[in-house]
Amino acid sequence: MPRATLADVAAAAGVSVPTVSKVLSGKKHVSAATRDKVLEAVRAFGYESPRPPSAPRTGLVDLLIDGVGSPWAQVLIRGAEQAAARWGFSLVVTSSARPDFDLRRWIGIVRKRGTDGIVLVLSRADQEETAAIEELLRVPLVLLDPVGQRDPRLSTVGATNWSGGVMATTHLLELGHTRIGFIGGPLDLQCTLDRYEGYLAAHRTFGIDPDPELTRYGDFLVAGGKACGAALIERADPPTAIFAGSDLQAAGVYQAAAERGIRVPVELSVVGFDDSPLCEMMSPPLTTVRQPLDDMANEAVRLISEELTHPRGGAGTRIELATSLIVRGSSQDLRRAGAGR
Repeated sequence: MPRATLADVAAAAGVSVPTVSKVLSGKKHVSAATRDKVLEAVRAFGYESPRPPSAPRTGLVDLLIDGVGSPWAQVLIRGAEQAAARWGFSLVVTSSARPDFDLRRWIGIVRKRGTDGIVLVLSRADQEETAAIEELLRVPLVLLDPVGQRDPRLSTVGATNWSGGVMATTHLLELGHTRIGFIGGPLDLQCTLDRYEGYLAAHRTFGIDPDPELTRYGDFLVAGGKACGAALIERADPPTAIFAGSDLQAAGVYQAAAERGIRVPVELSVVGFDDSPLCEMMSPPLTTVRQPLDDMANEAVRLISEELTHPRGGAGTRIELATSLIVRGSSQDLRRAGAGR
């Protein structure tokens, strides 16, 4: 027989899942009648709390991340390791990009070792997966750079993606570019939409209507950036500048340009997003929007430590850290470059 879930208990008691969680964790602000209904449903289902609130702390925090090979992920993991040490934890890192990764199996492993909290960095984490982790582990959980619309019950840490989009595009407009390509990540990611809205807002400020044909959506990876960059460059009326939604996509634009004999920034200015270590290795070094990944990781672990000490009772916290523009050699004044192709 399948193990009873919090949702089963909530449905039987006629209350919400957060209310069941409050009762099981001994939180206040629940009426006696509601508490009795929940406890009766718990007994009827034989529900067993995965981790009693009184369980001793293990000093472990789990980081579940899509992949560990990209420069972006490496900076984030390094920041999380430093943050864990700062807040008195040891960090356990798992990549969900492994071919053999299974969410339910991972939950079982984490549950067995008794983690104190979880940081999720998943570009494809849907509500069902997040709910499963929340329900089966019942420990503080923080979404870093969250996907989709924010759930007010969950704590999240992100960056000011809209402002970053404004800064990147404004920089290019101030250099005289009026045909600016935009290469975003997947359309179902909130950060893609926010960066694109920033791109549009900057154009409005300058009184310019951006050409919708100069917008493409990729996958935040080099291959996607190369494909989208090639499609833009090969147009009869190509852009003189491209704002790529990640440094990896910007690297792909470099490749597409080089294969077609187009020089960056003399004939094409490029701006990325992230400020990963890759930027300084590119030729020319990449102008980009910096996400404070180290600080974001620190805030995520701090929120876990804070929740363990002072539980928020089902109300999440949203933290957005400021982005900033880092100007390097890949963006140039259009008039100076003579790039009006």
